[in-house]
Amino acid sequence: MASHRRPKQPSRTRVTVLTTVATAAVALSAQAANAAPSEKPGKDEVKAKVDKLYEEVERATDKANGAEEKQEKLEKEIGTLQDQVARGQDDLNSMRDGLGLMASSQYRTGAIDPSVQLFLSADPDDYLDKASTIDQLSAQQVDALKKVQDKQRVLAQQREEAAGKLKELSDTRKTLGKKKKEVQSKLADAQKLLNSLTAAEKAAIATADQRASRDAGDRAELDVGKEVAGSNYGAAALAAARTQMGKPYVSGGSGPNSYDCSGLTQWAYGQAGVSITRTTYTQQNDGTKIGRDALKPGDLVFFNSLAHVGLYAGNGVVLHAPKPGAVVRLESMSTIGSFQFGVRV
Repeated sequence: MASHRRPKQPSRTRVTVLTTVATAAVALSAQAANAAPSEKPGKDEVKAKVDKLYEEVERATDKANGAEEKQEKLEKEIGTLQDQVARGQDDLNSMRDGLGLMASSQYRTGAIDPSVQLFLSADPDDYLDKASTIDQLSAQQVDALKKVQDKQRVLAQQREEAAGKLKELSDTRKTLGKKKKEVQSKLADAQKLLNSLTAAEKAAIATADQRASRDAGDRAELDVGKEVAGSNYGAAALAAARTQMGKPYVSGGSGPNSYDCSGLTQWAYGQAGVSITRTTYTQQNDGTKIGRDALKPGDLVFFNSLAHVGLYAGNGVVLHAPKPGAVVRLESMSTIGSFQFGVRV
């Protein structure tokens, strides 16, 4: 006869746990269904983030410019050293040829002069230090051998110096590559943020930016001409920079088709006959530091912890290469950022 057993009932504890889990799941589902979608950042928030990224781009660009300038300097130094080594090796070979002729002549007469033995010695310094040997050599022979030894030492030092600079050059190139990648990454992040805006929002930002520039330019045109430049060099640099207005900002640009901030100031002073360095961090040392009240047209002006530089145009206005997507223009100091100090070249 078949056995009929009553199904085992779940325990009260298990029922309670299952009920709790089910209730929680329903609640979470309801919350997910009713939750508002994540809010897209507004136009002002995007602009603030993009401006911050552009400031970081300028810092990275300046580091890249410094690495590039160092790379060019090292390449020239290495080239000079290599030329010196090549010429020195030719001189040494000529000296050795002379000693070789001396050895051949003495071999034919049946005797090799101690000076030639010295040249062929495994340890010439030790050999030369022996008083008995020196007594056997003429002053001319000792002088010739010392010149050979001195030339060998110089060549060894130059080769060692060149090897060190080649290693430094390799490290500098790596730094330059990293900084360029950092610049590109930040520019891509900024573009991604801008792409999140509608066409109308992007147009509004562009219009406001252009208006700020135009207003600053209008004010400057009224009053700048009345202020005397801080130096003749400054006056010439500012005049040169004015001819570049409207040209685009490009990271690493140093003219004449595009500029970054320090590229413009370096180019402008170059046109004035003054060679200044390439980066904001070094341009701050290219003249005499001055405060805001002492600024005159043509002075270098630094902002945002040395992340940015421009040329003071007078009346509180700066001529500069502002940021990616913008052009060389006049702009009020109040809209650029935190003023650091000026430098008169």
